[in-house]
Amino acid sequence: MKVALLQITSGPDPVQNLAMVRVMVRDAVLQGAGFVLTPEVTNCLTSSRAAQAAALSLEGDDITLAALCADAKALGVWISIGSLALKTGDPDGRFANRSFMINPQGDIVGRYDKIHMFDVTVSEKETYRESKGYRPGDHSTLVETPFGTVGMSICYDIRFAYLYRRLAQAGADILLVPAAFSPVTGAAHWETLLRARAIETGCYVLAAAQTGTFAPDAKRPRTTYGHSMVISPWGDVLADGGTDATIVMVDIDPAEVSHARKRIPALTHDRDFTGP
Repeated sequence: MKVALLQITSGPDPVQNLAMVRVMVRDAVLQGAGFVLTPEVTNCLTSSRAAQAAALSLEGDDITLAALCADAKALGVWISIGSLALKTGDPDGRFANRSFMINPQGDIVGRYDKIHMFDVTVSEKETYRESKGYRPGDHSTLVETPFGTVGMSICYDIRFAYLYRRLAQAGADILLVPAAFSPVTGAAHWETLLRARAIETGCYVLAAAQTGTFAPDAKRPRTTYGHSMVISPWGDVLADGGTDATIVMVDIDPAEVSHARKRIPALTHDRDFTGP
């Protein structure tokens, strides 16, 4: 299976972002991709909650979701929308950070709301409180495909190894980690965390990422790390997208999952223990 990871620079306008993504999806399919992946918050990335409130829609009205479902059907391709920022109708006004898997018939076959919220203080000048604007999810998601069972996650989830072990022990062969990673934490931790999750589970890890600076003239511009990656079940970096907007193309072989797990069957070696 040839997979294509779209590394993009989204902005605050969902219409402009969608036009860019649809061109890249078609380009990826022309290059032979059967599975196309977009990063976190594909439809809208802004530091302004007011701008989000004006731009975002409920899932049923979201133009990006509708268009990419139609494109998946027209092109006969699987599409992972890494995530969309969506209104929820929650009384507190918080949004959902929701990922979608779309089959070649254009049907949504998997949804996942980001469980772990990015509430961190990277430095005195760089703080994030994702939970102020987004409500966390509370369930994990697996999707069966012809090329393997796919476990869904989003960005900050990567720091919580138990999620990926649960997914792998439930049958996942491929783990998705769409992201909009900070450059500081990205340089320090991104590759290491992705490789660790692959090594621990014997899964492919596919991580499509946002890159570059969004709305550089805004009051609070935000920069993301890029470096979309594909990691093998043995922990090898098969592709690194660097920092430019690009399409990362890689062939993955489902047989490599069973091969890695036969060499080190750690998923079957759990032990109960006492103590903290």
